Order: sequence, then structure tokens, then C-alpha cells
Amino acid sequence: MAMTIHCDIVSAEESIYSGLVETLVATGDMGELGITYGHAPLLTALRPGPVRIVTQKGEEAVYYVSGGFLEVQPGVVSILADTALRADDVDEAAAESARREAEHALANQTGDFDYGRASAQLAEAAAQLATLRKMRNRAGRG
Repeated sequence: MAMTIHCDIVSAEESIYSGLVETLVATGDMGELGITYGHAPLLTALRPGPVRIVTQKGEEAVYYVSGGFLEVQPGVVSILADTALRADDVDEAAAESARREAEHALANQTGDFDYGRASAQLAEAAAQLATLRKMRNRAGRG
């Protein structure tokens, strides 16, 4: 049996996952990183996108985080996110609609346009859609 580390994925609203994992893969500020048992202590900001875990039983699960922080301490890895969802709970139609609206807003700027907000909405919608694609690709490999 593989070595495991305890993992907590928590959003502002609720605890999304708590249990033992063999690996966790997320995208930090410096790029994609993988966490396994024995990883050095670490604190990094997370970019919006998928978080993939392989549980103690070898099952894979994908979650979406809107950003936040990942902390690794001996024996435990914690993800603290403003928003975290199981990838199955991401509404693809709503994410696609939000992406189109943000792209439209960026293309048709008005006098009181908030570029930062529109670009953040576009990034979040794109990250949600990327999470869904990643989940589908993994399921297709079966």
C-alpha cells in the first residue's frame, strides 16, 4: 500500500474533502505541482482550476477551486479556497455563458467598464471549463 498524507479541501462555505490521499495535483503561482507523502513544507497561492487527488483506495477525484492557498505541513496538506466544488457540480452551461459574457464585455468596453472584474470572470469561467475537460479526458482513459 502506498504512503498517504491527510488532505483537507475547504471553501468559504463548507468542507469539500477530508481524507487520506496518495497524491494531490494543483496549479500554484509557479505552475503545476504534485504533493505526495514526505513533501517539504510549502505555502503557495493557487490559480483557478482543477485539483486532482488520488485517494488511499486508488480512486481519482477532481475538484474545481477558484484560487486560494495550498499549505503542506508534515502529514497534512490543506487547500483553502474562496470557492471549491466537486467537478461533477460545475455547471458547464453556466460556465460557458459566463465566459461568453465576459468576452463580450471585454470586446465592448463602456465608460464605467471594470476591466479587472471582467478579466477575472473570464479567467474563472475558463478554469471551470478546463476542469470539466480534464475530468472528461481522465474518464475517457478508463
